[in-house]
Amino acid sequence: MKPLKLQPVLLLTLAILFCYGCQEPADNVVNFEHDLSSGPTPWSHENFNNQSDQFTFAIISDLNGGEREGIFSVAVEQINLFRPEFVLSVGDLIDGGTEDQTQLTKEWESFDARAARLNAPFFHLGGNHDLTNVAMRDFWKKRYGPRYYHFRYKDVLFLMMDSEDYEEDRMQEIYEARAKAIEVLDGDEPEKYPETAYYSMQERRTGEISPTQNAYFEQVLRDHSDVKWTFILMHKPVWMREEGNNFGPMEALLRKRSYTVINGHFHAYSHQKKNDRDYIILGTTGGSQNPSNEGAYDHITLVTMTANEPDIINVKLARMLDKTGKIPLNGDTLEFEPTRQ
Repeated sequence: MKPLKLQPVLLLTLAILFCYGCQEPADNVVNFEHDLSSGPTPWSHENFNNQSDQFTFAIISDLNGGEREGIFSVAVEQINLFRPEFVLSVGDLIDGGTEDQTQLTKEWESFDARAARLNAPFFHLGGNHDLTNVAMRDFWKKRYGPRYYHFRYKDVLFLMMDSEDYEEDRMQEIYEARAKAIEVLDGDEPEKYPETAYYSMQERRTGEISPTQNAYFEQVLRDHSDVKWTFILMHKPVWMREEGNNFGPMEALLRKRSYTVINGHFHAYSHQKKNDRDYIILGTTGGSQNPSNEGAYDHITLVTMTANEPDIINVKLARMLDKTGKIPLNGDTLEFEPTRQ
């Protein structure tokens, strides 16, 4: 049998077809068909918003510091309707404030069972209710691993920081002072709460980041200098702390890159510009609310990362309706904002 000889033209054709098949698929391929070949069209243009590097993620805020039953479960159902690629948190996921391992297991299992209803991956981050003492730190490590970490997704860097990062002796002092302050709040003279030692501690409002954690994230920033955006999430606004173990060293490294800082803790939404960047404090996703604060409301935050920058919207739970025109899980019976005079 004679060997098969291919003509030069056929060889060239096969080579072209082979190379074409090996090419990366083109970005932004639009499966849009119609039968209009000429003349005007009843649509504005065909530049569809379907960039391959675009993605959306959701963020939940404080559940605790007085969790209101049913709110978080409604938020989970509403988040699923938006279909984000993942869901982040800024802490205070359980009531905590105890060293009782049985109670901690009960609270975390309750939270995780509700969070498991999310279709997208959920990223834990601890707040002062989740990391109140050394025993709770140890519990966290066994259940979730590191208290602070980072990840990179589609050329965007996420820094998940621990704002309760104190030396163990100092953490114990804060824990004991907090317990005494809670006794005052729950007692006959709650008006004396401002006189407690805990009330005067700067850690109560702004937390702390240890030199070890700072060094970790400084190395992360050096290792990922090529990302197009960086998100920094924490529970307490360590960036408000003016001295000690604060956010200053991180801000110095961040000054030449595009970034957004997001935290919780105050149970009221606010936004400000710092270093010409967005610094956002979220409201609640089930936590207690102060009627005197206009920023007190339950919401989720949706962030869509575009080719150039993030688009950030805050959606109130009371305004999100499903296809029946109602809030999921009989949410119409719940209060998502405090009653204001």
